[in-house]
Amino acid sequence: MRATNRPTTGALAVLTAALALTACGTTTTDSKRDAGLTPCRTAALRWSLTLAGTDRGAGPAHARLTAVNKGPGSCVFDGYPGLEIHNGKADSIEGAGHGRPDPVPLPGKASLTVDLRYTPRGANGAGGWCVQQPEAVIRAPHDSGAAVVPVRDAHGKAAQIDACGDSITLAAPHRS
Repeated sequence: MRATNRPTTGALAVLTAALALTACGTTTTDSKRDAGLTPCRTAALRWSLTLAGTDRGAGPAHARLTAVNKGPGSCVFDGYPGLEIHNGKADSIEGAGHGRPDPVPLPGKASLTVDLRYTPRGANGAGGWCVQQPEAVIRAPHDSGAAVVPVRDAHGKAAQIDACGDSITLAAPHRS
């Protein structure tokens, strides 16, 4: 039997379009959920990067990237932040998230957190591609402006992130 393509009209066309949008991961509800909120911009957020330790001393290390909306108005944090740690101009490791996180509406003075996992130097599987720096370059999602953020330890003192491998894993942003 031969397949036939027929133009869709009326309610069937609307249903077909809705199913196609849903299949692509875009729905009318998603696009209207944060309507009216402007995207969060790097410069409008106060950033901090805090080291949190390792799993049993030899496993992945943890850190926490926090962004506070400095302004009185709300914005929407829609995606993963940009994260880069450079050793001079040559070596760098970038943050990478998996999938598409839900947009996070961020009212004025509110904060959100992105948990980071990375392989520290000397841990199993660390390899030879490592960067060690007291700061990271951060960008809000979909923003080209960057902020240089100092690395701090759990007590707020200056520290260095010592990460090895291809990337630093970013968890989905969530309200703090």
